[in-house]
Amino acid sequence: MQQVYITGGSGFLGKRLIAALVARGVRVVAMARSDAAAAAVSAAGATPARGDLDDRDGMTAAMRACDAVFHAAARVEQHGPIAAFMAVNVVGTEHALAAARAARVRRFVHIGTEAVLADGKPIVRADEQRPQPGKPAGPYPFTKGLAETAVVEASGEGLETVVVRPRFIWGKGDTSVLPQLVAAVRRGRFGWLGGGRYLTSTCHVDNVVEGALLAAERGKPGEIYFLTDGAPVEFRDFMTRLLATQGVDASNVRDVPRWLARLVAGATGWMKHPPVTRTALALVGHEVTVDDSKARRELGYRGKVTIDAGLAEMRP
Repeated sequence: MQQVYITGGSGFLGKRLIAALVARGVRVVAMARSDAAAAAVSAAGATPARGDLDDRDGMTAAMRACDAVFHAAARVEQHGPIAAFMAVNVVGTEHALAAARAARVRRFVHIGTEAVLADGKPIVRADEQRPQPGKPAGPYPFTKGLAETAVVEASGEGLETVVVRPRFIWGKGDTSVLPQLVAAVRRGRFGWLGGGRYLTSTCHVDNVVEGALLAAERGKPGEIYFLTDGAPVEFRDFMTRLLATQGVDASNVRDVPRWLARLVAGATGWMKHPPVTRTALALVGHEVTVDDSKARRELGYRGKVTIDAGLAEMRP
């Protein structure tokens, strides 16, 4: 790769991806929807291209001369009007695909998520053969599933598309999930669902970058690859250690019966900021573990950053 285009470059993952590409000597052009986004991608080492997922012509122009596109932009909230999720996650992805094809880009790497499998039931050691559910648990899983399907089906006629599915992205510099979690614990609005003593897969942000770069280089067109840190870990133990890096003691966090959480989630559809959502319950309320053997076998993925090393980096 000599030149690439990135959507979502000003985000947590996007900035790490830009830095890794620049370190390899790759020129990076990154979408910037605002002055703040332009400053963020510039600081990471990319050339900002002002635009939006609605602007196919603008994306096409910015993608010209690029070898690959990394599509990381998404609406990731767990609650809200379905139209807003559709506009970004589905229509925005379709526009990015159309722009890549028009610009004659060879590779399109889509940053997906294990959430496309979420239907409210435990996900246990799922691999890429597990089908998407008929009734996804909320607008985020639903629309990310539609986007992923569009990406896979677009592969061909000169455009090679690959999907990576990291589970539970975390690491130093997280500006979305971790700050919300810390705030919830400090306000007493966080609890261990069912005790929290179940397994979860995780994926450090630098391991996501590793997998995304390998997918661009070696991924089979039209294929999907799970990415994780390796063996699953206990959710409660991992989250306790993660919170501790921010100076937050989770030892006094209460247990919340799963039935009560389901009851609250089912009655909060009208709330702007519900205390718990169907999506949250589906993704962190019970076991969610996935198998990344395919990525390790076909891509040479290793998941080089261990959980211990990632947590150590986050401590003051």
